[in-house]
Amino acid sequence: MDQIKIGKFIAELRKEKNMTQEQLAEKLGVTSKSISRWENGNTMPDYTLLKDLCNELDININELLSGEKIKGNDYMNKSEENLIKLRKQIDKRKRFLTIISYIFIDIIIIAFILNIVLNRIFPDNRHWKIIRYTFLYSGITLVIVSIILELFKFDK
Repeated sequence: MDQIKIGKFIAELRKEKNMTQEQLAEKLGVTSKSISRWENGNTMPDYTLLKDLCNELDININELLSGEKIKGNDYMNKSEENLIKLRKQIDKRKRFLTIISYIFIDIIIIAFILNIVLNRIFPDNRHWKIIRYTFLYSGITLVIVSIILELFKFDK
């Protein structure tokens, strides 16, 4: 999907209805800054807002995701194209999160191994304990961040 094309389409339809970004934002229960981000192609509307947004702009979701009005003959083709594009985006996001998760797991494993090794080499050295715990807590923090990323899935 072309976010910039979709954003321009949203802006065009909003202006046709003589609505400001603030008015559309109020009807959808979001900020005008969110509308601006959509229209600039920086972000996409949250999937929970798609139906309400389409109702306000008098279009259907397929037209929104295509970034253009669809004539009767092209409707099925555009639907299939949109489904394929959505699937590709989901696959990219899953791949990214999987790679990040593996990196975080590797960091934690390295932190634990480093902790064990340094503890045996320098059992009473205070400075090495600080380094060990820094690695350990960094790894734990990275796992928490990866969980948060997985939960929110960059949709907000």
